[in-house]
Amino acid sequence: MDLSLIDEEEALVATFDALFDKWASATTVRESEELGFDERVWNQAVSAGATAMSVASDGVDAASFFQLALVAECSGRHLAPIPLVESMVAARLIERSGHAEAATILHAIAEGTLIPTISLREPSGGVGGPGAPGAEREVRLVPAGAVAGLVLALDGDELVAVASAPPVVARRNVGAMAIAHRSVSSGRRLVLGVGADARRAYEHALVEWKALTAAALVGLSSSALSIGVQYAKSRVAFGAPIATFQTVSHRLADRATAVDGARLLAYEAAWALDELPDRAGVLSSMAFCFAAETALDVTRDSLHFHGGYGFTIEYDIQLYFRRAKAWALVWGDPARERRRLAQQLFIEDREGDHGLLAR
Repeated sequence: MDLSLIDEEEALVATFDALFDKWASATTVRESEELGFDERVWNQAVSAGATAMSVASDGVDAASFFQLALVAECSGRHLAPIPLVESMVAARLIERSGHAEAATILHAIAEGTLIPTISLREPSGGVGGPGAPGAEREVRLVPAGAVAGLVLALDGDELVAVASAPPVVARRNVGAMAIAHRSVSSGRRLVLGVGADARRAYEHALVEWKALTAAALVGLSSSALSIGVQYAKSRVAFGAPIATFQTVSHRLADRATAVDGARLLAYEAAWALDELPDRAGVLSSMAFCFAAETALDVTRDSLHFHGGYGFTIEYDIQLYFRRAKAWALVWGDPARERRRLAQQLFIEDREGDHGLLAR
């Protein structure tokens, strides 16, 4: 396993870093906080191929999942207010479904005329089960649900894609994300798969979501660390920059090491999704848990090193701190994922072996 970047990947990172640096400034991030989405940034990302690269089209192969993770990291580094992770995961799931209308849907996604997303939870509500007359079923807190025109969800034993007009109103949340509740009963409903195969496809998409979110959190952490370091160098107390105080410098060094570790783990999870799918589930959970913890630690320390300034909206570090907390919570409490991971790794399964650790 070689996780170093080749020239093509270095160029990919440089391209998207430059794009987000130009279009997703801190000012843009602030201006988009009410909805959690900026159409200009989205259009620029689409023009650069951020949506098209997720799937094969017109004889051109899709990018590797590792390359998708690199773009997600760039997006997180700049807090780009676009549903990049969700659109990539949804597009790949639609392609794998082999549905008769998949090509048409994917073309619209690649062109940027359709924003897709995936629900991280199964629907609730309704009487009589999926498809029953008058049964209104809803998925809650859908990432990008406020702006997505297509929502993928697992509804009972059916993997569905529901096309409907987005509300363009986000549920209030600390991370200023475009989350919303969405119906899987209203709108045009396509069944992409049924039964055990549908559930496996959906669960694999969730693994991909965790891996890409981990990469985005690594990008967020690296920028927050840089902000903290630069402020510590310039802030003078007792006649010296606070970066010279051991408490500050040692803590920043520890956080830098943690960011490097989180990046390595996120890259390994992305690599596994390309090369070692049997291990991808465990590695994606590991990457997600550690990246979420690291992002919160780094942003919290960087914010506190700003003193009282860090808590004011005028300083950028609070933008990172709030998202570090919120991005992981879309999935749920990271502690729940750690418990699930521990069970996968250490608890004996029904066949009597010792879980994935033994494999």
